[in-house]
Amino acid sequence: MVQEQYVTTTEGSRTPSPVPDARYKIGIYGWRKRCLYLFVLLLIVILVVNFALTIWILRVMWFNTEGMGYLQVHSEGVKLEDGESEFLLPVYAEEIHSREDSSLLVHSSENVSLNARNENGDVTGRTSVGPREAQGLTQNVLINSHNGNMLFTADGDQTVIGPDKLRVTGPEGALFQHSVEVPLLRSEILKDLKLESPTRSLSMDAPKGVHLKALAGNIEAVSNMDVILQSSVGLLVLDAETVRMPSLPLSEEGVSGNAQGLYEVCVCPSGKLFLSKAGRTSTCSDNQDC
Repeated sequence: MVQEQYVTTTEGSRTPSPVPDARYKIGIYGWRKRCLYLFVLLLIVILVVNFALTIWILRVMWFNTEGMGYLQVHSEGVKLEDGESEFLLPVYAEEIHSREDSSLLVHSSENVSLNARNENGDVTGRTSVGPREAQGLTQNVLINSHNGNMLFTADGDQTVIGPDKLRVTGPEGALFQHSVEVPLLRSEILKDLKLESPTRSLSMDAPKGVHLKALAGNIEAVSNMDVILQSSVGLLVLDAETVRMPSLPLSEEGVSGNAQGLYEVCVCPSGKLFLSKAGRTSTCSDNQDC
């Protein structure tokens, strides 16, 4: 506070007379002072709370010089030492792999989708695994083994299976809607091999012949109508110790009228079989086919 004194003089007297003091107060007083103190206190409280929250976030997220908790940032990429990671938005990465002693598990409550894009951002390949089905969209599917050998490949024209053996373990076997071309078709050990066409014909064609072989069993051909064995150029050879035709009609000798359309199976001295018109006077040995 500043005190100012003023001296006045009167006429006829040279003795100054004192004037009452006049005081001026400089500062903030009253409700302004209380509001200022309250505002400063509020700022201090906010600073303390922010500092405490910062310390809490650092402790919870495990921030360190190498990264954030188990998540470490290196020059080669981001590495998660232990635990699980949850991504709420799409993740873009060049390579994702697990540790050497554990497997890589990708889990989602809806579906897991992997997309490959070109330089224009268009999707060129897509793999989606959902709760009901798995879908793939790509121009060519290629599966290799650990040593680089091709196991399976498929495109719009054909499908190629690389291994030497294709094994079908289904209880009903394999179903083909169109023709199948294979060099060898065989069943498992102690299992029967069955070729069946329920509503259409079954045809086996090969430019150099069809070889049917049963090492320890029988070969049966069952048809509702006709079984046709046809050789366009060569002979039809039945090589067995015994050839039986139990339902073959027998002709009566001397009855030429009733023998029309009937044939007899004859065996030549050379061992060949041939069919002869029933009722002919010639014997099997007289046939020129022998």
